[in-house]
Amino acid sequence: MHIALIAHDAKKDLMVALARDFVPFLSRCHVMATGTTGSRLIVEAGLQVERLLSGPLGGDLQIGARLAEGRVDAVIFLRDPMTPQPHEPDINALVRACDVHDVVCATNESTARHVLRALSEELDAQEPQAQKR
Repeated sequence: MHIALIAHDAKKDLMVALARDFVPFLSRCHVMATGTTGSRLIVEAGLQVERLLSGPLGGDLQIGARLAEGRVDAVIFLRDPMTPQPHEPDINALVRACDVHDVVCATNESTARHVLRALSEELDAQEPQAQKR
């Protein structure tokens, strides 16, 4: 499973806490994250993360391109809706790409927890079937 994790500056602590809560699941996935978020997930949550560019430098666009190619199964994007972002068009394009390609996209903690829990259960259910083959 390929999971993209993105967090605006005001949400990075929350993303690290969320990732820590789901380390058993996320450690079985290919995790990609934008710049600083990825660095913090590696250091503070102990995850293996493919680090892409920082969001303002094109990281959101990199994830969007992979998503369009079918290489992203879910996006967790903890956005800060109260702070203007200089790369707002890129953010909107990524969320729109999730809608166009029918990819799960959680933009707040509550939804992210539900999504990660459901994906974890889905992966757990698939693994015994794969072992039987």
